[in-house]
Amino acid sequence: MEIPAISIKAIVLVHWLLTVWGCMAWLPSSYAWGNFSVLAVGVWAIAQRDSIDAVLMFLIGIAVTILTDIIHFGIYYPLIDGLSERNRDTFRFSAGMAILGLLLKPVSCFFIYQMYRERGGDYNVNFAGVPSVTQNRDAYQSIDQQDQTTSSANP
Repeated sequence: MEIPAISIKAIVLVHWLLTVWGCMAWLPSSYAWGNFSVLAVGVWAIAQRDSIDAVLMFLIGIAVTILTDIIHFGIYYPLIDGLSERNRDTFRFSAGMAILGLLLKPVSCFFIYQMYRERGGDYNVNFAGVPSVTQNRDAYQSIDQQDQTTSSANP
């Protein structure tokens, strides 16, 4: 099964829109600062098409905002019964968009990781333990072994 190609532009646009709508009614400015900062790194990843670091930082930023969004929702989700009908509708819309943005972030992480691999990133995740970086050392020649042609040429 081939993974569909989704551009970073689409991911940044969708998360920007959901963050703007999520900030309309009830979330604090720390939510907006955290998410918009990560989206600025996403713009950097769009601008520098060959940068592996930009995509990796965008991936890490999206992963971190998953945790911070959960914390923001847990702390700031109000239990207010005295809202007017208009304010209640705005709150419901804002909360729904913020939750939808949170639910889309793991999917976005998957697609950003695929883009990271396409740009040449070689970070391999080992799910059995701690993530580790592996390198293929088959192409390297040991400095302990001398080439047979140079040693036989010099008697």
